[in-house]
Amino acid sequence: MTLELSADEVLTTTRSVRRRLDLEKEVSPEILRECLNIALQAPTGSLRQDWHFVVSTDRDQCREVGTIYQEVWTKMVTDDYLNASASRQGEKGDQASWLNMMGSARHLAETFPEVPAIFVPCISGRLEGADAMTQAVKWGSVIQAAWSFMLAARNRGLGTCWTTVHLQREEDVADILGIPFASIQQVALSPVAHTIGTSFKSGRRKPSAEFVHFNGW
Repeated sequence: MTLELSADEVLTTTRSVRRRLDLEKEVSPEILRECLNIALQAPTGSLRQDWHFVVSTDRDQCREVGTIYQEVWTKMVTDDYLNASASRQGEKGDQASWLNMMGSARHLAETFPEVPAIFVPCISGRLEGADAMTQAVKWGSVIQAAWSFMLAARNRGLGTCWTTVHLQREEDVADILGIPFASIQQVALSPVAHTIGTSFKSGRRKPSAEFVHFNGW
C-alpha cells in the first residue's frame, strides 16, 4: 500500500527522518523488497550493477549496529564541536537552524539502537587509491539506487536518513552483518521505520541563484 504521492511530492518531501521514526512498529520484509526492486531500476554505470544492499529487520543486529553508530556519533559530536561548527554558520538564523538539525541528529543517535530495520548500501570492491573516474562511476551508481530506495520508502509511509559516521567503524559493522570487508565497501547506513504521521513539508533551502549556473559558471 502506498501513499499515492505524486512524483514531485515524493521528491520534495522525502526528508531525513530522525525524530518521527516509529520505533515500536515492525517493518515487513515485503515492503522492503518492494523498495529494493524499485532501487534496482536506478541508472548504473556501464550497466554493471556492482552494488549490494544489506537490509536487516533482526532487532539484535539493528541494536548492535545502532549502538556502534551511537558510540561513534557521541564521541565525535562534543559540545566543543557543536559550538565551533555553529559559529561557522554565519547569520544567527542559520546557526539556529543548524543547531536544531543537530538536536535532531542527537535524537537519532540516542535512539538508533531501537530502530526496527536498517539499510546499508554497498559497492563491490574497495576504492582506496582509485582514480576519480572509477570513484565517480561507483558512487554515482549506488547513491542513485539508494536514493530510489528512500523515495520508494517515503511513498510507503517509511522514514529513512542517510548517515555515514558509522564508517569510522565499518569493519565492526561488517562483522555484525556478515559483509565481506575485504571485497565489499559500505557507503552509508540508514534507519528504516514507519513514520509518526505521513505529512512532511519541503526542506528549508537557500535560493537556487546561489548554486545554479546557466550557460557557464
